[in-house]
Amino acid sequence: MAKATKKQALGRGLSALLKDPENDIKSADDKNADKVVGNIVELDIDSIEVNPFQPRTSFNEEALRELASSIRELGVIQPITVRKLAFDKYQLVSGERRYRASKLIGLETIPAYIRIANDQESLEMALVENIQRQDLDPIEIALSYKRLIDEIDLTQEQMSERVGKKRSTIANYLRLLKLDPIIQTGMRDGFITMGHGRAMVNIASPIDQLEVYEKIISNKLSVRATEQLVKNLISAKDSIPESSSTEVPKYIKKGIKDFSDYFGHKIDVKMSRNGKGKITIPFHSEEDFNRIKKLVQRAK
Repeated sequence: MAKATKKQALGRGLSALLKDPENDIKSADDKNADKVVGNIVELDIDSIEVNPFQPRTSFNEEALRELASSIRELGVIQPITVRKLAFDKYQLVSGERRYRASKLIGLETIPAYIRIANDQESLEMALVENIQRQDLDPIEIALSYKRLIDEIDLTQEQMSERVGKKRSTIANYLRLLKLDPIIQTGMRDGFITMGHGRAMVNIASPIDQLEVYEKIISNKLSVRATEQLVKNLISAKDSIPESSSTEVPKYIKKGIKDFSDYFGHKIDVKMSRNGKGKITIPFHSEEDFNRIKKLVQRAK
Protein backbone atom coordinates (compact mmCIF):
# COMPACT_ATOMS: atom_id res chain seq x y z
CA MET A 1 0.00 0.00 0.00
CA ALA A 2 2.90 2.34 0.86
CA LYS A 3 4.44 1.75 -2.56
CA ALA A 4 1.17 2.60 -4.31
CA THR A 5 0.85 5.84 -2.28
CA LYS A 6 4.43 6.81 -3.13
CA LYS A 7 3.82 6.12 -6.83
CA GLN A 8 0.68 8.26 -6.86
CA ALA A 9 2.51 11.09 -5.06
CA LEU A 10 5.28 10.88 -7.66
CA GLY A 11 2.67 11.13 -10.39
CA ARG A 12 1.19 14.25 -8.83
CA GLY A 13 4.69 15.77 -8.57
CA LEU A 14 5.35 15.15 -12.24
CA SER A 15 1.97 16.66 -13.10
CA ALA A 16 3.05 19.88 -11.39
CA LEU A 17 6.32 19.79 -13.33
CA LEU A 18 4.43 19.51 -16.62
CA LYS A 19 2.24 22.48 -15.74
CA ASP A 20 5.28 24.74 -15.26
CA PRO A 21 5.77 26.76 -18.51
CA GLU A 22 9.48 27.03 -17.74
CA ASN A 23 9.76 23.23 -17.89
CA ASP A 24 7.88 22.70 -21.15
CA ILE A 25 9.30 19.44 -22.49
CA LYS A 26 9.25 19.16 -26.28
CA SER A 27 11.85 16.47 -26.95
CA ALA A 28 13.59 13.61 -25.19
CA ASP A 29 16.72 15.82 -24.91
CA ASP A 30 15.01 18.61 -22.94
CA LYS A 31 15.68 19.20 -19.26
CA ASN A 32 13.60 16.93 -16.98
CA ALA A 33 12.44 14.86 -19.96
CA ASP A 34 13.89 11.75 -18.33
CA LYS A 35 11.66 12.37 -15.29
CA VAL A 36 8.50 12.46 -17.40
CA VAL A 37 8.86 10.37 -20.57
CA GLY A 38 7.99 6.74 -19.87
CA ASN A 39 6.69 7.48 -16.35
CA ILE A 40 3.12 7.38 -15.08
CA VAL A 41 1.72 10.88 -14.70
CA GLU A 42 -1.71 12.04 -13.53
CA LEU A 43 -2.95 14.22 -16.39
CA ASP A 44 -6.02 16.45 -16.56
CA ILE A 45 -8.44 14.48 -18.71
CA ASP A 46 -9.48 17.67 -20.54
CA SER A 47 -5.89 18.20 -21.71
CA ILE A 48 -6.05 14.97 -23.75
CA GLU A 49 -7.52 14.68 -27.25
CA VAL A 50 -8.47 11.48 -29.04
CA ASN A 51 -6.13 9.99 -31.59
CA PRO A 52 -7.18 10.59 -35.23
CA PHE A 53 -5.08 7.54 -36.15
CA GLN A 54 -7.14 5.24 -33.92
CA PRO A 55 -7.96 2.10 -35.95
CA ARG A 56 -11.00 1.26 -33.81
CA THR A 57 -14.09 2.99 -35.17
CA SER A 58 -16.85 1.57 -32.97
CA PHE A 59 -17.17 1.23 -29.21
CA ASN A 60 -19.74 -0.98 -27.50
CA GLU A 61 -21.73 1.31 -25.18
CA GLU A 62 -22.68 -1.44 -22.73
CA ALA A 63 -19.06 -2.60 -22.44
CA LEU A 64 -18.01 1.03 -21.86
CA ARG A 65 -20.53 1.38 -19.03
CA GLU A 66 -19.25 -1.85 -17.45
CA LEU A 67 -15.67 -0.56 -17.67
CA ALA A 68 -16.76 2.78 -16.22
CA SER A 69 -18.35 0.98 -13.27
CA SER A 70 -15.12 -0.96 -12.70
CA ILE A 71 -13.06 2.25 -12.85
CA ARG A 72 -15.41 3.91 -10.36
CA GLU A 73 -14.75 1.07 -7.92
CA LEU A 74 -11.07 0.28 -8.56
CA GLY A 75 -9.66 3.23 -10.48
CA VAL A 76 -7.77 3.06 -13.79
CA ILE A 77 -5.57 0.01 -13.21
CA GLN A 78 -3.79 0.15 -16.58
CA PRO A 79 -2.61 3.67 -17.47
CA ILE A 80 -3.33 5.03 -20.95
CA THR A 81 -0.49 6.09 -23.28
CA VAL A 82 -0.32 9.62 -24.70
CA ARG A 83 2.09 11.68 -26.73
CA LYS A 84 2.89 15.30 -25.93
CA LEU A 85 1.62 17.78 -28.52
CA ALA A 86 2.28 21.14 -26.88
CA PHE A 87 2.32 22.74 -23.45
CA ASP A 88 -0.24 20.89 -21.30
CA LYS A 89 -1.74 19.30 -24.42
CA TYR A 90 -1.65 15.57 -25.21
CA GLN A 91 -2.99 13.05 -27.69
CA LEU A 92 -4.05 9.46 -27.05
CA VAL A 93 -1.85 6.74 -28.47
CA SER A 94 -3.69 3.85 -26.80
CA GLY A 95 -6.34 3.33 -24.16
CA GLU A 96 -9.32 5.10 -25.71
CA ARG A 97 -11.84 2.79 -23.98
CA ARG A 98 -10.33 3.64 -20.57
CA TYR A 99 -10.29 7.32 -21.53
CA ARG A 100 -13.94 7.29 -22.65
CA ALA A 101 -15.07 5.31 -19.60
CA SER A 102 -13.23 7.71 -17.27
CA LYS A 103 -14.92 10.70 -18.88
CA LEU A 104 -18.24 8.89 -18.62
CA ILE A 105 -18.05 8.86 -14.81
CA GLY A 106 -16.65 12.40 -14.63
CA LEU A 107 -13.03 11.75 -13.65
CA GLU A 108 -10.94 14.91 -13.82
CA THR A 109 -7.55 13.19 -14.12
CA ILE A 110 -6.27 9.91 -15.52
CA PRO A 111 -2.93 8.07 -15.14
CA ALA A 112 -0.91 8.10 -18.35
CA TYR A 113 2.43 7.10 -19.81
CA ILE A 114 3.87 10.03 -21.75
CA ARG A 115 5.64 9.52 -25.07
CA ILE A 116 7.23 12.02 -27.43
CA ALA A 117 6.51 10.96 -31.01
CA ASN A 118 5.84 12.46 -34.41
CA ASP A 119 2.67 11.75 -36.39
CA GLN A 120 4.08 8.72 -38.21
CA GLU A 121 5.46 7.17 -35.02
CA SER A 122 2.16 7.85 -33.25
CA LEU A 123 0.20 6.21 -36.05
CA GLU A 124 2.47 3.17 -36.00
CA MET A 125 2.30 2.86 -32.20
CA ALA A 126 -1.49 3.16 -32.21
CA LEU A 127 -1.96 0.66 -35.02
CA VAL A 128 0.50 -1.93 -33.75
CA GLU A 129 -0.77 -1.75 -30.17
CA ASN A 130 -4.41 -1.97 -31.22
CA ILE A 131 -3.76 -4.92 -33.54
CA GLN A 132 -2.60 -6.85 -30.45
CA ARG A 133 -6.00 -6.40 -28.77
CA GLN A 134 -8.30 -9.39 -28.52
CA ASP A 135 -11.57 -7.50 -29.04
CA LEU A 136 -10.95 -6.02 -32.50
CA ASP A 137 -13.12 -7.47 -35.25
CA PRO A 138 -11.41 -8.98 -38.34
CA ILE A 139 -12.19 -5.99 -40.57
CA GLU A 140 -10.72 -3.53 -38.04
CA ILE A 141 -7.56 -5.63 -37.97
CA ALA A 142 -7.47 -5.83 -41.78
CA LEU A 143 -7.87 -2.04 -42.07
CA SER A 144 -5.08 -1.53 -39.53
CA TYR A 145 -2.76 -3.75 -41.56
CA LYS A 146 -3.67 -1.85 -44.71
CA ARG A 147 -2.91 1.49 -43.05
CA LEU A 148 0.48 0.23 -41.92
CA ILE A 149 1.20 -0.77 -45.51
CA ASP A 150 -0.17 2.41 -47.11
CA GLU A 151 0.81 5.09 -44.59
CA ILE A 152 3.88 3.69 -42.83
CA ASP A 153 5.12 2.00 -46.01
CA LEU A 154 5.70 -1.36 -44.37
CA THR A 155 5.94 -4.60 -46.33
CA GLN A 156 4.00 -7.65 -45.15
CA GLU A 157 7.32 -9.13 -44.00
CA GLN A 158 8.15 -6.04 -41.91
CA MET A 159 4.63 -5.99 -40.52
CA SER A 160 4.98 -9.64 -39.56
CA GLU A 161 7.98 -8.75 -37.42
CA ARG A 162 6.30 -5.71 -35.82
CA VAL A 163 3.07 -7.40 -34.79
CA GLY A 164 4.38 -10.92 -34.21
CA LYS A 165 2.06 -12.57 -36.73
CA LYS A 166 2.86 -14.91 -39.62
CA ARG A 167 2.94 -13.27 -43.03
CA SER A 168 0.22 -15.70 -44.21
CA THR A 169 -2.02 -14.56 -41.34
CA ILE A 170 -1.60 -10.92 -42.38
CA ALA A 171 -2.33 -11.82 -46.01
CA ASN A 172 -5.54 -13.63 -44.98
CA TYR A 173 -6.78 -10.54 -43.11
CA LEU A 174 -5.96 -8.23 -46.02
CA ARG A 175 -7.89 -10.47 -48.44
CA LEU A 176 -11.06 -9.81 -46.43
CA LEU A 177 -11.05 -6.25 -47.80
CA LYS A 178 -11.88 -7.72 -51.23
CA LEU A 179 -15.32 -8.67 -49.91
CA ASP A 180 -18.37 -6.56 -50.73
CA PRO A 181 -18.81 -3.73 -48.14
CA ILE A 182 -22.14 -5.24 -47.03
CA ILE A 183 -20.38 -8.50 -46.16
CA GLN A 184 -17.62 -6.61 -44.36
CA THR A 185 -20.27 -4.87 -42.26
CA GLY A 186 -21.90 -8.23 -41.51
CA MET A 187 -18.57 -9.53 -40.22
CA ARG A 188 -18.04 -6.43 -38.07
CA ASP A 189 -21.51 -6.83 -36.59
CA GLY A 190 -20.92 -10.50 -35.83
CA PHE A 191 -23.42 -12.01 -38.30
CA ILE A 192 -20.64 -14.07 -39.89
CA THR A 193 -17.13 -15.08 -38.84
CA MET A 194 -13.76 -14.56 -40.43
CA GLY A 195 -13.96 -18.19 -41.60
CA HIS A 196 -17.10 -17.39 -43.60
CA GLY A 197 -15.38 -14.35 -45.06
CA ARG A 198 -12.26 -16.27 -46.06
CA ALA A 199 -14.43 -18.75 -47.95
CA MET A 200 -16.30 -16.01 -49.84
CA VAL A 201 -13.10 -14.18 -50.83
CA ASN A 202 -12.59 -16.92 -53.44
CA ILE A 203 -15.71 -15.69 -55.28
CA ALA A 204 -14.76 -13.06 -57.84
CA SER A 205 -18.22 -11.59 -58.49
CA PRO A 206 -19.64 -9.25 -55.78
CA ILE A 207 -23.15 -10.32 -56.84
CA ASP A 208 -22.31 -13.98 -56.24
CA GLN A 209 -20.67 -13.04 -52.94
CA LEU A 210 -23.88 -11.39 -51.74
CA GLU A 211 -26.01 -14.34 -52.84
CA VAL A 212 -23.82 -16.69 -50.79
CA TYR A 213 -23.89 -14.24 -47.86
CA GLU A 214 -27.70 -14.21 -47.88
CA LYS A 215 -27.74 -18.03 -47.88
CA ILE A 216 -25.34 -18.10 -44.91
CA ILE A 217 -27.59 -15.77 -42.91
CA SER A 218 -30.95 -17.33 -43.87
CA ASN A 219 -29.78 -20.94 -43.48
CA LYS A 220 -27.34 -20.34 -40.62
CA LEU A 221 -24.60 -22.12 -42.53
CA SER A 222 -21.43 -23.22 -40.77
CA VAL A 223 -18.00 -22.30 -42.12
CA ARG A 224 -17.57 -25.81 -43.54
CA ALA A 225 -20.97 -25.69 -45.25
CA THR A 226 -20.07 -22.28 -46.67
CA GLU A 227 -16.78 -23.58 -48.03
CA GLN A 228 -18.65 -26.41 -49.79
CA LEU A 229 -21.25 -23.98 -51.16
CA VAL A 230 -18.49 -21.75 -52.57
CA LYS A 231 -16.68 -24.76 -54.02
CA ASN A 232 -19.86 -25.92 -55.77
CA LEU A 233 -20.53 -22.42 -57.11
CA ILE A 234 -17.04 -22.06 -58.56
CA SER A 235 -17.13 -25.56 -60.07
CA ALA A 236 -20.51 -24.86 -61.71
CA LYS A 237 -19.22 -21.64 -63.27
CA ASP A 238 -16.05 -23.33 -64.50
CA SER A 239 -18.08 -26.05 -66.21
CA ILE A 240 -20.12 -23.55 -68.27
CA PRO A 241 -18.55 -23.05 -71.73
CA GLU A 242 -17.61 -19.44 -72.38
CA SER A 243 -19.41 -19.35 -75.73
CA SER A 244 -20.23 -21.35 -78.78
CA SER A 245 -18.34 -18.87 -80.95
CA THR A 246 -16.61 -19.89 -84.12
CA GLU A 247 -13.82 -18.37 -86.15
CA VAL A 248 -14.67 -15.04 -87.73
CA PRO A 249 -14.84 -15.25 -91.56
CA LYS A 250 -12.33 -13.37 -93.69
CA TYR A 251 -14.89 -10.88 -95.03
CA ILE A 252 -15.61 -9.76 -91.46
CA LYS A 253 -11.91 -9.57 -90.55
CA LYS A 254 -11.38 -7.34 -93.58
CA GLY A 255 -14.37 -5.11 -92.87
CA ILE A 256 -13.77 -4.77 -89.13
CA LYS A 257 -10.73 -2.59 -89.76
CA ASP A 258 -12.98 -0.03 -91.42
CA PHE A 259 -15.23 -0.04 -88.34
CA SER A 260 -12.22 0.41 -86.04
CA ASP A 261 -10.85 3.29 -88.10
CA TYR A 262 -14.25 4.99 -88.19
CA PHE A 263 -14.98 4.78 -84.47
CA GLY A 264 -11.40 5.28 -83.35
CA HIS A 265 -11.42 2.08 -81.24
CA LYS A 266 -10.61 -1.56 -81.77
CA ILE A 267 -14.01 -3.13 -82.53
CA ASP A 268 -14.66 -6.65 -81.22
CA VAL A 269 -16.67 -9.17 -83.25
CA LYS A 270 -17.98 -12.54 -82.06
CA MET A 271 -19.76 -15.03 -84.26
CA SER A 272 -21.67 -18.22 -83.43
CA ARG A 273 -21.84 -21.41 -85.45
CA ASN A 274 -25.31 -20.54 -86.80
CA GLY A 275 -23.88 -17.56 -88.67
CA LYS A 276 -25.13 -14.88 -86.26
CA GLY A 277 -22.74 -12.47 -84.64
CA LYS A 278 -22.27 -9.48 -82.36
CA ILE A 279 -20.24 -6.27 -82.79
CA THR A 280 -19.00 -4.55 -79.62
CA ILE A 281 -17.97 -0.88 -79.66
CA PRO A 282 -16.05 0.09 -76.50
CA PHE A 283 -16.00 3.59 -74.98
CA HIS A 284 -13.87 5.04 -72.16
CA SER A 285 -15.87 7.97 -70.84
CA GLU A 286 -19.12 9.89 -71.20
CA GLU A 287 -17.40 12.21 -73.65
CA ASP A 288 -16.18 9.23 -75.68
CA PHE A 289 -19.69 7.71 -75.67
CA ASN A 290 -21.23 10.95 -76.99
CA ARG A 291 -18.57 11.10 -79.70
CA ILE A 292 -19.42 7.59 -80.87
CA LYS A 293 -23.15 8.42 -80.70
CA LYS A 294 -22.64 11.38 -83.06
CA LEU A 295 -20.70 9.18 -85.49
CA VAL A 296 -23.58 6.66 -85.57
CA GLN A 297 -26.16 9.44 -86.08
CA ARG A 298 -24.03 10.93 -88.85
CA ALA A 299 -23.90 7.56 -90.61
CA LYS A 300 -27.72 7.32 -90.88
